[in-house]
Amino acid sequence: QVQLVESGGGLVQAGGSLRLSCVASGSLFSIDTVGWYRQAPGKQRELVARISRGGSRNYADSVNGRFTISRNNAKNTVYLEMNSLKPEDTGVYYCNAVYRPFSWGQGTQVTVSS
Repeated sequence: QVQLVESGGGLVQAGGSLRLSCVASGSLFSIDTVGWYRQAPGKQRELVARISRGGSRNYADSVNGRFTISRNNAKNTVYLEMNSLKPEDTGVYYCNAVYRPFSWGQGTQVTVSS
């Protein structure tokens, strides 16, 4: 089973930027669609961005235009570039396969201060 390890989170002021990384222990190319999920305090985990093996991208309305998802299959890594961050973007961010998810990793904490 592929393991996914997220990193790159931190504390940032509103309007700032962060770049998250998700490294797969196995071949990322074997995963068709990979997504970045967010779990805000007291809320359910939600899918905020996803990218197919071929590079097709979709975003949640709340992040569209501010976040960019990308993947480098050769490096077994998926990225999430987050710009113009808002306090409501605060949460733990996870990556996983969208259609046949693996066990969830530890995630990476993103905190946006106002």
